[in-house]
Amino acid sequence: MEGRGFIHQDTLNDQRGSMTGAVSLPAPTAWPMVLALGIALVLAGMVTHWAISLLGLLLALRAIWGWFFQVIPHEHHIMVPVHDAVITITSTRTIRERISGDLMHRKLLPVETFSLTAGVRGGIAGGIAMIVPAAVYGLIRYHSVWYAVNLLAAGGFVSWAGESNAFLAQFHIEGLLAAMAIHVLASVFIGLLYGAMLPMFPWKPILTAGFIAPFLWTGILYSAIGIISPILDARINWPWFIVSQIAFGLVCGFVVNLHVKVRTPQFQALPFSIRAGLHGDQIEPKDDKK
Repeated sequence: MEGRGFIHQDTLNDQRGSMTGAVSLPAPTAWPMVLALGIALVLAGMVTHWAISLLGLLLALRAIWGWFFQVIPHEHHIMVPVHDAVITITSTRTIRERISGDLMHRKLLPVETFSLTAGVRGGIAGGIAMIVPAAVYGLIRYHSVWYAVNLLAAGGFVSWAGESNAFLAQFHIEGLLAAMAIHVLASVFIGLLYGAMLPMFPWKPILTAGFIAPFLWTGILYSAIGIISPILDARINWPWFIVSQIAFGLVCGFVVNLHVKVRTPQFQALPFSIRAGLHGDQIEPKDDKK
């Protein structure tokens, strides 16, 4: 806006009749930015030095003064010339011919999925299978099946954080109850997720999800275990943990896959002939060969 002076309202009204092809716009001003800088310096000076706050206060007062007299008693405007131009709007998207007829050229997925009950049962079965590798690890390393149980329970007991491995290898009723509560809740929750994920794997879903999902969960837990449970972060054996996760995934997927799938609302969007079972597959349009 260099070279354009501020125009008062009375002068602006006189020029509107003489100037054609121009629009009236509020005059540009830098005082809002100066005011923001002054307020920022005032706050910064509270944790650094009082001189910075003093400088910010002076900038803020000057900005308030300058901004105030740009709108009072008359708001400053400028006349900006307008040039007519024809703008051609183009697109880089490829134009495709629409498929004619009443053909289902888009697949709506999923049309069937597993129920919540299937996920809960699969999670419980997978949780039971997961206990076997954990107990075998405790027997081999610490000669006790209670080590993994107490290690899981130690995440909920702050007083157990500094206990020795010998203490964790002993039987504790409070550790057993705490570990059962944590393990059951986590197994049911992951089982529900597994039931929702299983229909998304098109090729051998039990094997695919049984190996991919455990590695995914292990990676997420590996990055957050230090915050969730420091004692687990210090003592957990990750190779055995991955084995137990794979056992959970395979058993959970097998149990979930035994259940009958239920229809989702997407099923209602299919043609009546498909919903009634008259056509078991969707009609795929054929490309015209030139």
